[in-house]
Amino acid sequence: MAKDKAIFTCSECGGTSPRWLGKCPSCGAWNTLVESVAEGGNSASRNRMSASSYAGLAQAQAVTPLAAIEAQDVARSPSGIEELDRVLGGGMVEGGVVLIGGDPGIGKSTLLLQALDALHRTGMPTLYVTGEESGAQVALRSRRLGLDHSQVNVLAEIQLEKILATMEATQPAVVVIDSIQTVYSDQLTSAPGSVAQVRECAAHLTRAAKSTGISVILVGHVTKEGALAGPRVLEHMVDTVLYFEGDTHSSFRLVRAIKNRFGAVNEIGVFAMTERGLKGVTNPSAIFLSQHSEPVPGSCVLVTLEGTRPMLVEIQALVDSAGPAPRRLSVGLDRDRLAMLLAVLHRHAGVASADQDVFVNAVGGVRISEPAADLAVMLSITSSLRGKALPKGFIAFGEVGLAGEVRPAPRGQERLKEAAKLGFSVAVVPKANAPKKPIEGLEIHAVERVEEAMSIVRGLG
Repeated sequence: MAKDKAIFTCSECGGTSPRWLGKCPSCGAWNTLVESVAEGGNSASRNRMSASSYAGLAQAQAVTPLAAIEAQDVARSPSGIEELDRVLGGGMVEGGVVLIGGDPGIGKSTLLLQALDALHRTGMPTLYVTGEESGAQVALRSRRLGLDHSQVNVLAEIQLEKILATMEATQPAVVVIDSIQTVYSDQLTSAPGSVAQVRECAAHLTRAAKSTGISVILVGHVTKEGALAGPRVLEHMVDTVLYFEGDTHSSFRLVRAIKNRFGAVNEIGVFAMTERGLKGVTNPSAIFLSQHSEPVPGSCVLVTLEGTRPMLVEIQALVDSAGPAPRRLSVGLDRDRLAMLLAVLHRHAGVASADQDVFVNAVGGVRISEPAADLAVMLSITSSLRGKALPKGFIAFGEVGLAGEVRPAPRGQERLKEAAKLGFSVAVVPKANAPKKPIEGLEIHAVERVEEAMSIVRGLG
């Protein structure tokens, strides 16, 4: 009997190679090729098929101009968990496929079990497919979460064909697969969790969702680097990709939308882990602000934008004397951007920190990726270096360029209104973000350059 031919598949892009290579020839990623068994069929003969060979595959319906297609808003089914609905864009979409990943024990299964129970109580049939636990373990968790007399259907199964048959027989409105890495198909010889199995099982479940209108939620494992395990093509297949963020030792969790075909990208939901499961936080700014009774040096409040939600986050900086090799360390912010901001601060504002250790932290475990945090970071560093606190009720935002200019941030009016609503009284913002009408209770200083911002802050002190 002829030996099955082995191929090597890239876990990042899904590209294949006939032999193992350290670097993927398709995407250039290193150490991502995983051995799998080639499926039947002569690929060379398939690639030589001419256009006439596809004559029998003509379209089943007429080609329609885009302008002639009626555009309709997608119907949504709220899960009953407000913060989760916010991240999803308003609720579950019929036939939508959601992929949610996060560290072990961070609360993925807990949140989804709560969501399924809430959906079932509204009259929607649901199905929870568990491949990592027994039905008894899931029931024990539901008792612990206070979901008494929950009628959510549970299926402990990892074979794809049996899962699809159950979905066809029971016709649920929402299905959770926990997790996609445990599911396998009899059509493939590779082990569960392999690149081929994850890709094919996800593709079958996606097709089933689109053809039947069942909403499918896939739980995904993550690697030690925090990326979703398995082929990167998995994220391209689904409609929505959510990531759980936050320290497992903290009681707060963030769910961030990395991709969403039906809503805003980078939208976040904030949850608090309690004895009764995850509860939505209605005022997330409160957990990202310190509880200082008086202002302290090295602290500056930033109004950041997460999706459609403006939030106030405290940026803390500590500048201390260093040894021969000064360190630059940031938590929740880009370290390379911190080094750039220190250079701009020295060149254009005359604030030197070349012989100092600089540590910057975003309070509450939030990760800030937008450049609008630049001005707040620079002001907090200057405050720590000089040992002088910024005024009480002070906020700042704005992007800083290499030439020392302060560039506008998107949706500045909403940021300022959020700060005023929470009682802040002084703001330093880019000149382009200055409102045309005064905002009650908020003194706004518009600046064009970094040195102007430093001068205003010295005057306020």
